[in-house]
Amino acid sequence: MENIIIISGKVKYTITLDPGVWIFDDRRVDLTTFFSTKLENSNSLEEYTKAVSKHWDREIMEGAIYPPTLKSEKKFEKEKVLTGTFGIPFRPFLLNSEPASDANTFIIHCTEGEYELPIETAYDLIMGFSNKGKPLTSDGPIHVYLGDGSNQHSPIKNVKSFSIK
Repeated sequence: MENIIIISGKVKYTITLDPGVWIFDDRRVDLTTFFSTKLENSNSLEEYTKAVSKHWDREIMEGAIYPPTLKSEKKFEKEKVLTGTFGIPFRPFLLNSEPASDANTFIIHCTEGEYELPIETAYDLIMGFSNKGKPLTSDGPIHVYLGDGSNQHSPIKNVKSFSIK
């Protein structure tokens, strides 16, 4: 239970986060390249359309059977998951908690103290949950990175919970 993180305070729904399952989440991002690449704002319908189009083109060119390249792609993806350094955007979790309209402060509670941020900044946070394929056990369960990457080399560690005022 020490790995469970709660979002509470001026929210409609108290949210419980378990970083142990995020490795299976498609929203995960590779932290080794995330801050060095330009973040694009694109909608999910556009991404879905591109993915379906790519799959359709592949079936037209190669046929509907699964070519050997798909097997090697899956193996590469599995290897990447087992050795990668990953994080997950905080926005969906914060949106699901539905902060009150008068909420303006986001607080990160850590073992060594608290960090206060404007709630608008909290929507862009990235929560790191693995380093080289291993969970963050010594100073985790998560590390918090600011969306602009300004604390990329010194993230907020030993996070215990989040609250909104």
